[in-house]
Amino acid sequence: MLEASQKEFCSHLGLGPAKYTQLQAVLEMGRRHLHQTLERPEAFTHPQAVKTYLSSQLRHLPHEVFACLFLDTQNRLIKYEPLFTGTIDAASVYPREVVKQVLKHNAAAVMFAHNHPSGIAEPSASDEHITRKLISALNLVDVRVLDHFVVGDGEVISMAERGMM
Repeated sequence: MLEASQKEFCSHLGLGPAKYTQLQAVLEMGRRHLHQTLERPEAFTHPQAVKTYLSSQLRHLPHEVFACLFLDTQNRLIKYEPLFTGTIDAASVYPREVVKQVLKHNAAAVMFAHNHPSGIAEPSASDEHITRKLISALNLVDVRVLDHFVVGDGEVISMAERGMM
C-alpha cells in the first residue's frame, strides 16, 4: 500500500521520491511529538490531546485497526499498541488477548481505540457490544476501562462522553 501511494504521489508534476520522503518524515515527526505529549503526566487530563494523537495514528489507515492505550495508576501512558487488524469494515477483537496484553504491561487502566476506514466515526452496535465484553473481562482482573474512541476522517468520538459505557 505504501508503495502504491508513493507511486501515485510521484505521478504529479513536480513531486518526486525526494519530496515524498521529506513529507513522510514530517508526518512521522508530528506523530512522535504527539506521542511525547501523551507521555507527560498531565496528558490525560486533556481529552483533546488523546483524540488528536489517536487520529494521527489511525485516521489514515485503509483497514480497521483496534488499539489499546495502557495506563498506569495515575492514567499516564505506559504504551500505545495496535492489537488487531481487520478489513475495510471490521476487525475481530479477542478479549482474552486484550487481557493478556493488559497484564503484560501491568496496566491499571486502559483506553480502546479503533478507526472506521469509511471515515464515519459513529460507533456501531458491534462497537458497543465488544466494549461491554472487554469491560466485563477486565473487571475480573481489576483493570478500569476509561474510554473507547472511534476515529473517522474528521472527528474522534468518545463512547464515554456519549454515555455508551
